[in-house]
Amino acid sequence: MIGLSASLLLWTNGRIAGISGIVAGAVGPAATHRAWRWFFLLGLLAGTAGWFSFVDAGFGVRSNNPWLLLPAGFLVGVGTRMGSGCTSGHGVCGIGRLSPRSLIATLIFVGFGMLTVFVIRHFLHVSGTAW
Repeated sequence: MIGLSASLLLWTNGRIAGISGIVAGAVGPAATHRAWRWFFLLGLLAGTAGWFSFVDAGFGVRSNNPWLLLPAGFLVGVGTRMGSGCTSGHGVCGIGRLSPRSLIATLIFVGFGMLTVFVIRHFLHVSGTAW
């Protein structure tokens, strides 16, 4: 479904479905073509709400502590800016367009994700839902 929606957006609007770029274009000072961006973001929220209304939401968020979630969100935003895009933009859309830069960025994302899990499980001895 993600690949299909990314392809449809590219074919119909000529735009890449990178979420960070869509959000920046919707709320940033130099925002352009805001309407489709807001519809896309509302569709993401509606799809998520629909999914969780039918599926047990007992997975995913490990903590609702804002002192952990706020800095985590900030770090994701910094990483997105440093990487010139997010995992959806590089991983789904960029690799689909055979972009070498996106392939390298996705390998870095996945590599650091694996490293993080390794460190948390083997050095910090945290596993499963203990967070």
